[in-house]
Amino acid sequence: MSVKIVNVATENPNFSRETKDVLPFLDVWLAGQDERFQRKVKKIFEGANVDKRYSIMDPEEVFSIHSFETRNAIYAREMIILGEKVLTKALQKANWKPETLDYIITVSCTGIMIPSLDAYLINSLKLKQDIVRLPVTEMGCVGGVSGIIYAKNFLKANPNKRAAVITVESPTATFQLDDFSMANIVSAAIFGDGAACVLLSSYPEDEGPKIIDESMYHFYDKEHMMGFELTNQGLKMILDIEVPDTIEAHFPAILIPFLERNKLEIKDIDHLIFHPGGKKIVNLVEGLFSEFGKNIDDTKEVLRLFGNMSSATVLYVLERIMNNDVPKGERGLMLSFGPGFTAQRVLLEF
Repeated sequence: MSVKIVNVATENPNFSRETKDVLPFLDVWLAGQDERFQRKVKKIFEGANVDKRYSIMDPEEVFSIHSFETRNAIYAREMIILGEKVLTKALQKANWKPETLDYIITVSCTGIMIPSLDAYLINSLKLKQDIVRLPVTEMGCVGGVSGIIYAKNFLKANPNKRAAVITVESPTATFQLDDFSMANIVSAAIFGDGAACVLLSSYPEDEGPKIIDESMYHFYDKEHMMGFELTNQGLKMILDIEVPDTIEAHFPAILIPFLERNKLEIKDIDHLIFHPGGKKIVNLVEGLFSEFGKNIDDTKEVLRLFGNMSSATVLYVLERIMNNDVPKGERGLMLSFGPGFTAQRVLLEF
């Protein structure tokens, strides 16, 4: 019995801006700051390789709302809307009825909702009353892959079942107006909002790439490198400059043993489905893979068109690859990094 990814759907919020149209808002935000600092911030935005990003809020709201209560209320309202849209889109794409789902996993780290999103989706789509719920929070950018791993383990233990993993994220809701740190600036330059849904199945007749293996890799003593600090103003970004160097140092340990236990090497991977955390990490991974004749063009394109949408982003990359006619037997490797510090991997066979 194998677990398959049946399809992926994505959904974007109503508001969007090209990076060039965000720059005037920086002038207002940075007013009173040193001119050299202002130029540096603009260069970070212009050089982030993000041409456009979406948001649940109009830019005027992003650059004016100070209250965590107000921002989180907008987050909760809009995540319910996005979650319902993206789950409905995925179900229609698969020609599944909502009541055929057995597991629902919702993923988000950019706001606080109790009850969690899955409770609202059960009511709005009339899912099964005995559907198994699992809200995944506090996992950051790795949460989309985490959700797939949890769903796969549910389904592997339960034949003839179906699961949905729904990721909804609004990093713009965490933007701190009074924080002029590099972590806040860099995150504002690379992040955007978005939602994605992955449908998985352990029914023999449902088709899609098989999940061959999955694994998590946890870095010791690196909790300080990435995450959020909960302040009176909201979720304050923590993003250490050590992240790219730490990934590079651990990269062989992250990939080689995982591939070896599946009797594979990097050269045997046809599609690297990599989370576009930002330009530096993308360039680093691209350099490590280029020597094997591999590319991460889909990862770079998702970063350019949408920015980093935290847990949803790698699923946008997966959707692009699955929308192509991938030859049977080719392999894909999903890879994301997140707070903890952690790396998580899923091996697929198309």
